[in-house]
Amino acid sequence: KNKFKPEFFELLGFSLTYGAYSFDTYKKKLKELPKIESITILLNSSNRSSSKALENGAFIALAANNARDLANHPGNVATPSHLAQHALSLAKKYKFSCKVLGPNEIAKEGMGLLKGVAQGSDQPPKFIVLSYGPKGKKSVNPENPIVLVGKGLTFDSGGVSIKPSEKLEEMKYDMAGGAVVLGIFEAVSSLNLPINLVGLIPSTENLLSGKAVKPGDILTSHSGKTVEIINTDAEGRLVLADAISYAKKHYQPKLIIDYATLTGAVIVALGDEYTGYFSNQDGFDKNINAAVRQTGEKIWKLPLPYEYEDQLESPIADIKNLGDSRAAGSVTAALFLKKFAENTPWIHFDTAGTAWSTRPRAYQPIGASGWGVYLTLDFLRHLTE
Repeated sequence: KNKFKPEFFELLGFSLTYGAYSFDTYKKKLKELPKIESITILLNSSNRSSSKALENGAFIALAANNARDLANHPGNVATPSHLAQHALSLAKKYKFSCKVLGPNEIAKEGMGLLKGVAQGSDQPPKFIVLSYGPKGKKSVNPENPIVLVGKGLTFDSGGVSIKPSEKLEEMKYDMAGGAVVLGIFEAVSSLNLPINLVGLIPSTENLLSGKAVKPGDILTSHSGKTVEIINTDAEGRLVLADAISYAKKHYQPKLIIDYATLTGAVIVALGDEYTGYFSNQDGFDKNINAAVRQTGEKIWKLPLPYEYEDQLESPIADIKNLGDSRAAGSVTAALFLKKFAENTPWIHFDTAGTAWSTRPRAYQPIGASGWGVYLTLDFLRHLTE
């Protein structure tokens, strides 16, 4: 008799599929290593729930692996246009809707922060809008969708405030948040969860040119707030702020969740095992923590103290994009976003330490992790129960 719960088999299906991942698209010569051709799992034939859970786990892992693929591609391949085309293909395959705003639509919508970050690049920015509703099921939130926002910086040089050259190649992963949102949509569609979702991915490169935004410039956000640019390498919070404002204007969301490789400070604080978790509400903590227990994707809740808000005050604009000191850098970045979320329920995941790995581990090769696909899927599932 099967003594294991379906949750165990879902995790097993996920682990086997996730663990078999490799990214060798650009390798001409592959190492000849023994490969597992198949794995047989014996279940009680009458236990359909365990078999279904095993299948679901594999679907979720495939979605996470596709998000890993997307983030692992180099920046000369995975441009904003490539990300947008992938989103359109995914929407067609899984039958959810997708529209892509280009430079003219971004400007017409008034997303001055995204437009400003994109100024230095020859690649046109894209603002990707996804919408999912269940097929043949009643949604638990038909009027107020949950909005997922993913940072889509396909390469981040830091702009005029250029980053050091060491490990600069890793900045192709700065669009991992956008990749994860696409992975979540794939997973949710595969399981046909009875929930309404919207996905927003502001995507651009952050590069240097004569047109690039400069420290001291002032940009006008989608919300109308003016932002003084102190450091052009604090660009992720800018594009996320416009996306959060767009979500509030167009969707009246039940909850906004953003995913972003936002700050090096969160790596200093938490390393590469824990994602920084911020929220202006405590009501979602129970379900988030339940998802952590199921998926093993670990978080650590960090504060949003009002005592640090004055660090973002600007003498010449409504707000500035960087705090006065390096202290609590992940906190002040989250406080910046909070000023745009305002009273809308909002969760921010700072995945700078967990979105990719540069040290080989037994359970994960070097490269993108797809962090957040499984955790969010399980979190959303708790909301539908």
